[in-house]
Amino acid sequence: MQTEATLDAAFAALADPTRRAILARLASGGDATVQELAQPFPVTLPAITKHLKVLEKAGLITRGRDAQRRPCALRPEPLADVTQWVDHTRQAWEGRFDRLEAFVRTLQAQTPAPKKEAGHE
Repeated sequence: MQTEATLDAAFAALADPTRRAILARLASGGDATVQELAQPFPVTLPAITKHLKVLEKAGLITRGRDAQRRPCALRPEPLADVTQWVDHTRQAWEGRFDRLEAFVRTLQAQTPAPKKEAGHE
């Protein structure tokens, strides 16, 4: 269930390109450790850990324990909430644009075309 706070946290987490890349990696490759997630980035391991904490706090990932391994996994539910909000907002704006377009067409149909003066073409 989406609340304003969960959407705010998700959008804040998604605002960072590194965090989006981490989510993309988890979506395409499945669970991964912090070391595996940090590998493609030119940042320190503590920086990646901070990114993971933001993602975890937003509910976008979970961090588990598997013996010595601490895998991170994607949680799709908050992303579904974001998608639902974006779709609702998109539909509202498309409706507004459709109404505006219909209004402009009505105005254009009601406005007479400018008259050409004789000898001026």
